[in-house]
Amino acid sequence: MATYAIGLDVGGTKVAGGVVDLATGHVMLRDIILTGADRGGEAVLADSIALATRLQQQAAQQGLQITGIGMGICELVDPAGNVTSAYNFDWRQLPVQQRLATLAPAVVESDARTAALAEARYGAGVEFSTFCYVTVGTGISCCFVQDGKPLAGARGNALVLASMPLTTTCTTCGTTLHPILEEFAGGPALIARYNQARGRHVHSGQEVFAAVEHDPSARAIVQSAGAALGNSVAFLCNVLDPAAVIVGGGLGLAGGVYWEAFVAATRAHIYAADTRALPILPAALGIDAGLIGAAASSNRR
Repeated sequence: MATYAIGLDVGGTKVAGGVVDLATGHVMLRDIILTGADRGGEAVLADSIALATRLQQQAAQQGLQITGIGMGICELVDPAGNVTSAYNFDWRQLPVQQRLATLAPAVVESDARTAALAEARYGAGVEFSTFCYVTVGTGISCCFVQDGKPLAGARGNALVLASMPLTTTCTTCGTTLHPILEEFAGGPALIARYNQARGRHVHSGQEVFAAVEHDPSARAIVQSAGAALGNSVAFLCNVLDPAAVIVGGGLGLAGGVYWEAFVAATRAHIYAADTRALPILPAALGIDAGLIGAAASSNRR
């Protein structure tokens, strides 16, 4: 008998939900709502549960039996499913997993790990015993996967790749810098850097990428962002020695100059020659990876 689960991918802008065939990773039903994070955590949770309820009802109408619900969120989540950060909305004091479990057995997980699980089970990571999954969009996160299992770390915090400063002092002028990768290479950073350089007011990363073909400033900004990301991903490779690197997220899948600069910089900063040749691949499941992996996580704990 086929088994189906509901996956919810809760981001700062939107909540994507779907009913997923766990045997194949195919999304049978889908829906999407705006997050409205400025309304507070309780409102976001209520809307997410309402979305899951609608999907469960639609699945029942089609004879699809739901065995569980998985939720991936853009926050830190500990191994017990408790939300431990409040960067986008505050669920730290809310019994998120317990309230979802009133519908079906439920698991709450960080979105970086749900997407990594999807790629391990159904996507570009299927053939690799280990890989580093990197997601690049508004933020930049990572997850190490071994034998199909995303590793969460002791506290669930083994995903922070680009939020902390790298403090360094210039040997020429003595200035101490505290660069943060997300504020240089993430989606909002590209928009801010381009607007500052050109005195314009573009509103999306797509606009910056579109300008690459005719604007040297845009090309330089995008190339430098990709190169900075590659520097950090190479550090991961030097420490973890994965069989492959798989990159997802809206910006991570954008291709073009960003991807080319990222791959070149990653290989340039990897120390060991045989690691330097490792596969660096775009994620195969695209924007659905989060909800597919969330559904798959429902039977992982």
